Formats: sequence, structure tokens, C-alpha cells
Amino acid sequence: MVGIAAGLGAAAIWGGMYVVSKYVLDYVPPLTLVVLRLVIGTATLGVIAVATGAPWVRRRDVPLMVLLGFVGLCVSMVAQFSGTKLSTAASGALITCATPAFMLLFSWPLLGERPTARQVMGLALASAGVAMTILLAPTATEGGDEAAGRNVLLGNVLLVVAAVTWALYSVLGRIASRRYPALITTGYATFFGAVFTAPLVPLEWGTTAPRWEATPGLIWPGVLYLGVVSTAGAFYLWNKSIALLGPGLPAILFFAQPVVGGLLGALLLGERLGLSFFLGGALVGLAILLGNAGASGRRTGRAGD
Repeated sequence: MVGIAAGLGAAAIWGGMYVVSKYVLDYVPPLTLVVLRLVIGTATLGVIAVATGAPWVRRRDVPLMVLLGFVGLCVSMVAQFSGTKLSTAASGALITCATPAFMLLFSWPLLGERPTARQVMGLALASAGVAMTILLAPTATEGGDEAAGRNVLLGNVLLVVAAVTWALYSVLGRIASRRYPALITTGYATFFGAVFTAPLVPLEWGTTAPRWEATPGLIWPGVLYLGVVSTAGAFYLWNKSIALLGPGLPAILFFAQPVVGGLLGALLLGERLGLSFFLGGALVGLAILLGNAGASGRRTGRAGD
């Protein structure tokens, strides 16, 4: 129950994260927001680690933590925020929800967990759902701006990159969780993610500097939410769920993300949930159900051996 609750909590928090980040990104550019989020998350996790007397990572495991930070907290998060800025909160929550299906691709070579026929079918359905969301998404804004339509397409492609790299991060996190508590894994990955992302910020400011003077009062609570709740809190919960359940079962829990993200995007940001969202969401949801059923069946079979 603890693993299920942790995975569901992380997915729900991330669903709300897309709405918050879509709002904040109107004033703070993506790379700057990523660094703020990671620095706040690292500080939060560091305080907790010191207070609880958490162990340090052994020198031989530092490269693994560096890889986790680069893949999951630098590449994936930069692609996620950049994609969300160009696309919509609903599409961001939905497309990245294909992550569990992509996790099957990495679990086989890295964890030795061969996917079942159901899981392979799920991967194909998830890919179709993501493709449908991208190809059937509006190609222009309400005013008919073709350039804005191309931006939406680019944003959706970046969100796919975020989904794939987060899947790799999750599987690598499973390896790390066999050696260290989720708090330590999350803290080190967040720190190295900030180290890799920070040097990119000056490049961004050359074209899109933050509008600090124009930021409304809700921006900083939003930044704190992204750093404390959706980074320190949700990353810890997700790593905890992976550590307890493995990479298979949290897949179905992850589907809470597009439900929360889509509904909040419609309610708070006035985003329209078009046919592509619901059709793509149905395919991704079916894919996750199939993948999880395959994983559950394999666990049942092993228990009876």
C-alpha cells in the first residue's frame, strides 16, 4: 500500500505541476525555471538528509548519481518545461504519461526484466496514443497563427523526449534504490541536475530574460511549489514507489497525471480538451493497463513457482 500511495501521490502532484509551470513560464523562461526548481529541491532534500542522518553515497556510485542527474533532472526536465511552454498543460501531462511504456524498453537490458507480450502491445498502443496527440493537436492558435502551430508541434516532440529520458531515469533509479534510500538517490540526482543545467541559463537570457519586474504575486508561490512539492516531494515519492514496487506496477498509477493535468488545465487555464487529447489518452491508458496486467501476471507466476 505504501508503494501504491507513493506512486499515485507523485503522479497527481506532477499533473498539477503542468498547470503551475504553464502559468509561471509566461514570466520565467524554461531553463531558469528548471534551475530554480532544482536548487530549491536540492536544498529541501539536503536539509531533510542532514536532519535524519542519511548516509553519503560511496565514491564508486557517484557516476551513477551523475548519470541520474543528467538524464532525469537536466535533459528530461529541460525538455519537459520547454515543451510545456510551447504546447499545453494537458498535452504535457498526457504525452509524458507514456513514460511507463518506454520504461519497458530500458528494463530489459538494464534490469534483465524481459517484457511480456501484453507489455509490448501496451508499448505500441502508447506510442500510437502519443503520435495521435501530436498529429491531431491544433496546428494554430485561435488567431490562426501558423508559426504558433509549429511551436505546438515542436513542444509536443520535446515532451516525447522528456517521457523517454524520464523512463531511463526511472529504470536507473531502480538500480540506485538497491543501494541507497530514495531520499539519497533523489537528493544527489537533483543536485547534479542543477549542476548540469545552470551553465545553460546565460545562453537563454541572451534571447529571453526573466520578467522579474512584471511577475505577479502568485509566481513565487508557484516556483516554491515546483521546487518543494513537485521536485523534492514528488521525486522522493516516485523513487520510493519504484524502490518498493519495481518499474512495472507504478505504470498504472502514473496515469493519474494526465487526468489531473488535463482537468486543471481546463479549469484554471481555460485550455480546451480536444478530441486528440481524449483519443490519445484512451490509448495511453489502455497501454498502461495492458503493461501493468502483464507485469502482475508475471509476478503471480513467479509466486507460484
